[in-house]
Amino acid sequence: MTKRMVIMLAAAAIVFGGIFGFQAFKAAMIKKFISAMGSPPQTVSAVSAALSEWQPKVEAVGSLRAVLGADLSLEVAGVVDTITFNSGDDVEQGKQLLKLRAGDDAAKLESLQAMADLSEIVYERDQKQFKMQAVSQATLDTDAANLKNAKAQVTQQQAILDKKILRAPFDGRVGLRLVDLGQYLGAGTVVVTMQALDPIFVDFYVPQQSVDQVRLGQSVTVKVDAFRDQTFTGEISALNPKVDASNRNLQVRAVLKNPDHKLLPGMYATTEIAIGAPQSYITLPQTAITYNPYGDTVYVVDNKGAGADGKAQLVARQTFVTTGPTRGDQVAVLKGIAEGDMIVTAGQIKLHNGSVILIDNSITPTADAAPVLINR
Repeated sequence: MTKRMVIMLAAAAIVFGGIFGFQAFKAAMIKKFISAMGSPPQTVSAVSAALSEWQPKVEAVGSLRAVLGADLSLEVAGVVDTITFNSGDDVEQGKQLLKLRAGDDAAKLESLQAMADLSEIVYERDQKQFKMQAVSQATLDTDAANLKNAKAQVTQQQAILDKKILRAPFDGRVGLRLVDLGQYLGAGTVVVTMQALDPIFVDFYVPQQSVDQVRLGQSVTVKVDAFRDQTFTGEISALNPKVDASNRNLQVRAVLKNPDHKLLPGMYATTEIAIGAPQSYITLPQTAITYNPYGDTVYVVDNKGAGADGKAQLVARQTFVTTGPTRGDQVAVLKGIAEGDMIVTAGQIKLHNGSVILIDNSITPTADAAPVLINR
């Protein structure tokens, strides 16, 4: 009985030992196979870091305003009698644009003018009589005062009559007419807006850090959304004598020639002021930079030589960089890489130090220095 029990236990030990031994051997072989296989190559796009010459610029946004511009109105109330302009006309300074009914004022002016003429006749007659000592000096003085008073009343009435005529205060273009014939206008009611379009101002702000780089007479390049393929040039004509305490910016005004009247007051504009000599920077697409709180990084592509298949083995290496100014889709790299280094521009999220990579540049990120929004 004891012999049979020993034989059975020995057989069971051999069976279970074989099973567990096989499982351990299988796990070891799987681990060895996986470790030998390694991570598959990651497909990325890459570009060679190159030097580019950049012109230092101060960029700002602003708005256009007319050199001369006003909403025209009359100082006195009345009913519109005549309108002598059309919406959108170019008019010259002094041209009559609108007139109010002024029959009673004109009649009063004639009455006062008649009284002034009479006072002048009386004064001239009394002067002759005074020489013959026919009238006193007091009478002559009274006649002179009456004449001055009569002429002053004529001038006053003429001024009232002139206030009922609206004239162009300068050469320019009128806008849309806001009144009609027969309409009663209160004093100060806007009749039409008028703007002088050539030349035209652009007002913009620059940060206080750039104040020493902005000077009178400096050239300015201006772009507006309405004419994306065209640039307008001008020069700085005025600098505000103080910095705005609320935003620490300095207001700058430039004047632009506008002979074809393409630029209109109120337009939004972007401005660029060229400062200093061109500088050389190593530039990359902004997508190549991974921005982190602890520092900005890029992945440099290292060639480790031929692999087992005879092809070049490319490995990604993460490195810290110091970035500089940006221009459109491009960014300047001041430290961390050298000219000619191959830098990963897309696909970094899949990488870590030592990742084997494949480069496929069939689709690459844009790197335009002046990108333009395309409406589809």
